[in-house]
Amino acid sequence: MTYSETFKVWQNSVDEKYRAEMDAIAKAGDKEIKERFSLPLAFGTAGMRGVIGMGIGNMNEYTVARATQGLAKFIQDEKAEESGVLISYDTRRMSFDFALTAARVLGAAGVRVYLYEDVRPVPMCSFGVRHLGCKAGIMITASHNPKEYNGYKVYGEDGAQMSPEATARVVAYIEKSDYFGIPRESVAAQTQADVAGKDNFALSDRITVIGRSVDEKYYAELAKLSLSPREVAQVGASIKIVYSPLHGSGWKPVTTMLARMGINVDVVEEQKLPDPEFSTVSMPNPEQPEALALGIKLADKTGSDIVIGTDPDCDRMGIAVRDRQGAFVTLTGNQIGCLLMDYVLERSRAAGALPENAAVVKTIVTSRFANRIAKDYGVKVYDVLTGFKFIGEKIKEWEANAHRTFMFGFEESYGYLRGTHARDKDAVVASMLAAELACYLKAHGKTVYDRLKELWEKYGYFCETSKSLVFKGLDGMEKMSAIMEKLRKNAPVRLGDMDVKSVSDFSVSVKLYKDGKKELINLPKANVLKYDLGGDMWACVRPSGTEPKLKIYVSTVAASAEESLALNKKVQEELVKETE
Repeated sequence: MTYSETFKVWQNSVDEKYRAEMDAIAKAGDKEIKERFSLPLAFGTAGMRGVIGMGIGNMNEYTVARATQGLAKFIQDEKAEESGVLISYDTRRMSFDFALTAARVLGAAGVRVYLYEDVRPVPMCSFGVRHLGCKAGIMITASHNPKEYNGYKVYGEDGAQMSPEATARVVAYIEKSDYFGIPRESVAAQTQADVAGKDNFALSDRITVIGRSVDEKYYAELAKLSLSPREVAQVGASIKIVYSPLHGSGWKPVTTMLARMGINVDVVEEQKLPDPEFSTVSMPNPEQPEALALGIKLADKTGSDIVIGTDPDCDRMGIAVRDRQGAFVTLTGNQIGCLLMDYVLERSRAAGALPENAAVVKTIVTSRFANRIAKDYGVKVYDVLTGFKFIGEKIKEWEANAHRTFMFGFEESYGYLRGTHARDKDAVVASMLAAELACYLKAHGKTVYDRLKELWEKYGYFCETSKSLVFKGLDGMEKMSAIMEKLRKNAPVRLGDMDVKSVSDFSVSVKLYKDGKKELINLPKANVLKYDLGGDMWACVRPSGTEPKLKIYVSTVAASAEESLALNKKVQEELVKETE
């Protein structure tokens, strides 16, 4: 079927409430129709994500219903209808509508559904799947993307994002499904306000609304993860900490946990309440310094020591801390991860709770700064592919064979996890750790920046950067594919005046050294190229799994911050030229 024919089918099939939008698309002409109706929204191990609107390449109730029909067929195939599916959602446009659509499709397919009564973050979705013994979970979110986006993430029964094998089965069912005529369970409630505040409430025979009872189980698990109760008791009530949920789902869980720990926190009022327009930021991404600007403004007013921000689905956390001159600086995901890892390992060792088989898990594009720190604690560091689901897989593996004890996991893109209550990044736990670290250091006359400086002086000044090359349009994926193929055929031999010691091509699981020696990579295959520059320095190129972006990562280390930054900049510039 051509894109024009697909468009006509949609014109004749969509609900009346979407008629005006379809008419606007028709008026816009062939280019707009082709953009929206040529390629279906891709569904992968990270689910699907796209701009909200009509069309097979967008997020709308019909693409959500079709994806859910595929998941329902998978659940039926597994004979797991009674185990069911948990559905959570964040504060984005249409999030509740998409969640309810998914619930109704599953219910009509005979699958039991647990639907949260209000917005909940990713980690509470992951925890809820495990706690309720569900076969799968759905999280409606576009993470830290612009306001025009929404998305659909699927979790397996272990609470991690669904495995590639299971995802492939779901996708096969999705591809056999139509966008229209999918049965939906009848429900009385149509808006989030209809279910707000309810717990264990039957929305239909197959759909149950859940809330506080599951929340309290989650909070109880998090309470066990505190590492410095004495220092928190000493300074928690007097320390000044600013927190912003950036209009997202983190406000209630983060402030609830900090209050229960006895840690004082000031919330940025302008960013406290849900706002699908994210009206105070250009993008609700705590990776970007601009997102924390209002928090820093409040912190300067109150004399706060640290600013904490979480993204809309509260799985990523960013922080800003005062340097030795008293000015706020935003930290990178690598710096935050290494600080939190160091804190977890140090406090565990001090308590005699650091096992001999302790391990940390990070991704292949995360700094080796962590390796140098962990080595001094006698802790093994494991690298996995990009995506927190692979960290979750390690946790599952070690629970089964007791080979290692999971202590901490993180990735450079501001995702962290302590504990095994969830199998995805948890910014509620990360916020707790950041606040508790600030308390611990303050009780000992130090700041978070002081500790980072100590680590740099001991292990070297690591500088990590990432750059995204955006490829929009229908041919965006083809352009990225061509660049990756070019790099495979003509690998750079020098970057930043340093020899490339080896090239790791994860698509064929082979590491090729300069002298011609080959080594197998014991990780799943992925479209990633990594260049080892020696001395814990490296560069990497990979296409994003959720956006039309080619991502370039560079990690350097030197005796000074200035030298490391200059080295990093040169490597990045040269690698970008290689993609042209």
